[in-house]
Amino acid sequence: MSASLEARDDATRAGGPSQASSRTPALTGVRAVAALLVVGTHAAFATGYLTHGFVGVVYARLEVGVAIFFVLSGFLLFRPWVRATAGGAPSPSVPRYARRRVRRVVPAYVVTVIATFEIYTVFTPGPNPGQSWHGLLRHLTFTQVYTADSRTTILHPGLTQMWSMAVEVAFYAVLPVLAYLLLQVLCRGEWRPRRILAGLGGLALVSPVWIFLVHGADVLPNSATMWLPAHLTWFLGGMALAVLQTHGARCSAKIAIPLTLTLYLLVATPIGGALLGPEQVWQPVVKSMLYAAVGTLAVAPLALDSPSWYSRVLASRPMVWLGEISYEIFLLHVVIMALVMHLVLRWPLFTGSMPGLMVATLALTIPAAWGLNRVTRPQRESATSAGNRAASARPRCDTASFSSGLSSAAVLADPTGRNTGS
Repeated sequence: MSASLEARDDATRAGGPSQASSRTPALTGVRAVAALLVVGTHAAFATGYLTHGFVGVVYARLEVGVAIFFVLSGFLLFRPWVRATAGGAPSPSVPRYARRRVRRVVPAYVVTVIATFEIYTVFTPGPNPGQSWHGLLRHLTFTQVYTADSRTTILHPGLTQMWSMAVEVAFYAVLPVLAYLLLQVLCRGEWRPRRILAGLGGLALVSPVWIFLVHGADVLPNSATMWLPAHLTWFLGGMALAVLQTHGARCSAKIAIPLTLTLYLLVATPIGGALLGPEQVWQPVVKSMLYAAVGTLAVAPLALDSPSWYSRVLASRPMVWLGEISYEIFLLHVVIMALVMHLVLRWPLFTGSMPGLMVATLALTIPAAWGLNRVTRPQRESATSAGNRAASARPRCDTASFSSGLSSAAVLADPTGRNTGS
């Protein structure tokens, strides 16, 4: 089921708008952009392009696609609670919400994890501390990041992007609690958008404080940069957009997109920190906040219903189709890139062509992602949905902003043991 379709269903049950007013194909299309950004930064690292001065840092910052995914997740999943409050309707059912999250996320994820472990029983291009029964269990339970030194004890080179799935699942778990605190406790069940936005602003302080504790105070293990608090601000950006949309706010792409590109280039300067080697305590904080801004601004014109060239491009059939299999692209692209690099192109690590590796990887990943989506996607829940499916041959995904992140090569190559990804 597509992002827009599930958001429509949840909003309708919560007293929100109908399908016609709720479905936004461009929100699915922007997922394709986010997925391509992540594949691009991994291809750049694997071929050594990140050493090309400022241009190399620009390639590295393509990982901002993760922030776009997280912003989408915050927006689409928080919106039913917001609309229920604004319309005076009952809050969405938490058990139903949980079932839908599990049904959409787990099947394709489990298939990918098990298949990758099977592949790496015969494919051994380098060190692989995660290739064990313990590593398999931790990956299947989304707990692989919760250890003091995951890179030397549990890191699997075909699954390192799955740290972001651990973050996603953690957000799914806490979202009903956050919704209750913001809407029922802080606002006492009344529609007070300014108070909700103020509450979100207060919660946004969690991420910079958390990052400072990891990098500057040695209070938390290095792996804590891959835990939800370090990325909470990115989700909060999407949650704020849900409030603003329900309140009727608008955002012009003519302003948002140039500002997005400007901030993206800014985070590629030394203000965003070094790719390798030591960095100032404040740099990871600035980088995280700029990523939050870039991700939120990239989604804002689409979420706030502002028609423009930007929304038209992202709502085109090719972009929507790619967006609908973006989760599966995320799941599969790291292991496929490793196979392509070592077995098809036979390029040593940090050599070769970034565009060539990216094209070759996508050529194999997209068909595999489409097949995985067809096999594991949720079935429609109503006759109306079934009719919609018959009218469209496109595969479907649902609301979760299935993120991706740091490449296995990036982790293994960092001599400081620091998370060089998002």
